Amino acid sequence: MKETIDSAPVQPQGDEENFANRKLIRPALPRPDHNHANHNANHMQVTERRDRPERHDRAERGFDRGDRGSGGGRKPAPPEQTNAENFYYQKQMQSKTPMVIVLRDGEQVRGIIEWYDKTCIKVIRDDGGPNLMIYKPAIKYMFKEGENER
Repeated sequence: MKETIDSAPVQPQGDEENFANRKLIRPALPRPDHNHANHNANHMQVTERRDRPERHDRAERGFDRGDRGSGGGRKPAPPEQTNAENFYYQKQMQSKTPMVIVLRDGEQVRGIIEWYDKTCIKVIRDDGGPNLMIYKPAIKYMFKEGENER
């Protein structure tokens, strides 16, 4: 175990009334991955780790972004795509649910979603109007017909 040397007070070199004796204090703080119950038991380990001069590259220490292991590490990021939108469209298409699609300009389009892709949806109109292909960025929101009547 390495012994620590107490810091000596700073001695002023001239104008003694403007200086005060100061002692440098470096407390050994627990690392965030330790729990508070083992603070005293881990105190010696923390100071020993801090005093080590050598540092290793992450790859040499066995850390890798894809390797989470059981070491606790950071949580993996949530998936970019949850497919909730695709699931919703599939469900409405299979059940042929009458939908109301409200566009950004306030216009309402009523019909059944026939198909969809990454950028647009195709709506078959109930009222005999022409079928429409609507770009998704033009849609403000949509809901099942009859849901807003309460």
